[in-house]
Amino acid sequence: MKRMRPIQNRPSINAVFSDVRVISSTQRARHILVTGGAGFLGSHLCERLLKAGHTVICLDNFSTGLERNIRHLRNFERFSVVKHDVVDPINIEVDEIYNLACPASPPHYQADPVQTMKTCVLGALNLLELAARTGARIFQASTSEIYGDPLVHPQVEGYWGNVNSFGPRSCYDEGKRCAETLFFDFHKKHHVEIKIVRIFNTYGPNMRPDDGRVVSNFIVQALKGQDITIYGDGSQTRSFCFVNDLIDGFQQMMATEPSFTGPVNLGNPGEFTILELAQQVIKLTGSRSKTIYNPLPTDDPRQRRPDISLAGQELGWQPKIPLAIGLEKTIHYFDRLLAEQAHELAEIA
Repeated sequence: MKRMRPIQNRPSINAVFSDVRVISSTQRARHILVTGGAGFLGSHLCERLLKAGHTVICLDNFSTGLERNIRHLRNFERFSVVKHDVVDPINIEVDEIYNLACPASPPHYQADPVQTMKTCVLGALNLLELAARTGARIFQASTSEIYGDPLVHPQVEGYWGNVNSFGPRSCYDEGKRCAETLFFDFHKKHHVEIKIVRIFNTYGPNMRPDDGRVVSNFIVQALKGQDITIYGDGSQTRSFCFVNDLIDGFQQMMATEPSFTGPVNLGNPGEFTILELAQQVIKLTGSRSKTIYNPLPTDDPRQRRPDISLAGQELGWQPKIPLAIGLEKTIHYFDRLLAEQAHELAEIA
């Protein structure tokens, strides 16, 4: 593997998390279930909840979640891991449920679209039934993908979207739409306390190198000295939220009054073209990578940016970490991770 020049003063992976903000709670310590807890977002949430004094059960089938994301959390006595698929019912006593179970990267959720739909729909149904039985408050990690290729910009929660119900992305988009419907139906019929957020593009440490999303793709390609692949002409736009900011939003949403259900957009309203992102990554890594262009995938949105007015009004939330700072932290993480992987391969050889 061709290595770029080392980033100066490269921190350890643990140091990347040194600025995590712990939101204190005046409530008692709770037993909390996090599905998809070994994944990118789930592992950050588990760590935050543990540091706040809660007992955390991480449930994951490890289809895309990684043991390395949660290895350091096993030192907490209040942390346990259950290998389980949410498409199957689960019986456990908890106070709160965060449902983050589902691959969120297009290459991963498109690899088995039927399983993706089952995870979204049956997973939501099983967890809602658990919440109805235990009286647990339940959080649904929904997605900006339900807006499809939006004709309204920026996207507000009341926008119904411009979607393709049978396209290559529909297993994820429609699965999340159906999950939202189930959440509201359980809320109306069984009085389950629900909290729904719609997540826009998020990045940061604990992403997989093979995640397939644009930030991880660009960083890994730049660090390896490979050409950076842009799909389309690079003029399509996205907003990028650093993971620490997003987890703040999760906790602040879960702490709202029972009457407030959402959905609420969570994302960074700063808007960048994909080409601008590639240029920033090249600059921050010191890479000599060139950009190459491939055709834009079917149904890939031309623009995506959240209106976060509701999050500000109801949660008092807004992202704090600028893209350049977040990218630096993410680059440090991947630089360290790739070096460790190269060392492991050398030892095997």
